Amino acid sequence: MRRLVLFDIDGTLLSADGAGKRAVNDALVEVFGTTGPIERYSFAGRTDPQIARELLTAAGLAAGEIDPRLPALWDSYIANLRWEMERTEVTPLPGIPELLRRVEEAAGETVLGLLTGNIEEGARIKVDAAGLGWERFRVGAFGSDHADRPELPAVALRRARDLTGMDFAGKEVVILGDTPFDIQCGAHLGVRTIAVATGRHPVEELAAHDPDHLFSDFSDVEAVWAAIAN
Repeated sequence: MRRLVLFDIDGTLLSADGAGKRAVNDALVEVFGTTGPIERYSFAGRTDPQIARELLTAAGLAAGEIDPRLPALWDSYIANLRWEMERTEVTPLPGIPELLRRVEEAAGETVLGLLTGNIEEGARIKVDAAGLGWERFRVGAFGSDHADRPELPAVALRRARDLTGMDFAGKEVVILGDTPFDIQCGAHLGVRTIAVATGRHPVEELAAHDPDHLFSDFSDVEAVWAAIAN
């Protein structure tokens, strides 16, 4: 069996109780002096650069004002996120520790990785804060690689090939996530999609986007593993 198993982070692997949004809020104020319409804006499934650009554009800033200051924004965000993590209980979602072990213990050519809209350092901070172990994720594709989420599966495939020498394709690639964006982002590659309703989107909404498999949560580890493997 050959599988490249790619997990989203927020709402799929863990809950950070809004720490990421608070860190973005404070960083936007520090660097740009505005958050834009952050209170009514959904972060779910979007990349960090997409979030920043859409909020700041809505606040009336032009691209020429936004892009040169994004490196300063990410520096501020990471500092704020570390501060938030010290004060927030970050918890793995149901079944996640056991499911990660199941993937790691699988026979055959199975690679565990991440596919997330978080910038890479933010992803690392959240994963480690939840006690899930950053080092176990052998490949990753992040919001810092591309602002458009549909571009991220190809990044993960390239990194998996560089790491293992193997070309993963079609249903050998498994994307697990909690938003319609997770379901849709690999559709052009024909990947296997497993949706979970542990984020902001209920089962009924996720079902409308036709994932290959859909779970209310991942507490039935063997059932989720069967969806990955079979």
